[in-house]
Amino acid sequence: MTNAWVYILRCADDSYYTGSTTDLEKRLAEHQSGEGGDWTRRRLPVKLVFAQEMPDSDQAFQIERQVKGWSRPKKEALIAENWDLLRWLAKKPRFRK
Repeated sequence: MTNAWVYILRCADDSYYTGSTTDLEKRLAEHQSGEGGDWTRRRLPVKLVFAQEMPDSDQAFQIERQVKGWSRPKKEALIAENWDLLRWLAKKPRFRK
């Protein structure tokens, strides 16, 4: 099996783009050159702010889909590797104390 990556880019408009790939360097170059997704093409330049290696592309894709559904604060906690905040944000609001 081939290792894969889940990554988050910060776009020029301060939005985030989450993706997965088996070749991180190549994919980043594609995003920077405008050959990535539509989202990043309209928001250049982009900067890599988070990358996590995964055992295979299936798992990387699953994590990508999960992170795409997260709120901005939750993504920022992941980027900052603030695991306590990430756990707190993962709770339903009524259970956050």
